[in-house]
Amino acid sequence: MDTAGSLPSILTDAIRYWERGRIAYNLVLAGIVLGWFAWTWPHFRQAFHLPLIGALFVLGVLANVCYCAAYIADIPLQHSSFQRQWRAWRWGLWLIGTLFASVLASYWIADEIYPFVG
Repeated sequence: MDTAGSLPSILTDAIRYWERGRIAYNLVLAGIVLGWFAWTWPHFRQAFHLPLIGALFVLGVLANVCYCAAYIADIPLQHSSFQRQWRAWRWGLWLIGTLFASVLASYWIADEIYPFVG
């Protein structure tokens, strides 16, 4: 049986926490993309073809790779003497990361995708 501070229990806790958060993270980013498409639909209508869908898939994969950066902060902090405080406040890292990804997604659509459609 693993003790609370052992590496296997820390990894299990990190995976359990962050993978549950990944669902909400992806829903937020998908909502932003769908919101952009709905808000500017006449503009994006002509761009709806396979290459754009492929590009959106690649950007989604990259967003999820970036989400994995949370593990880089979470695992060492759980292994430190701040474990209890960190577990109580790590939602803040999720929130800041999700807000940053939301701003980045909106910027990318507004500046890198929108002007070149059409």
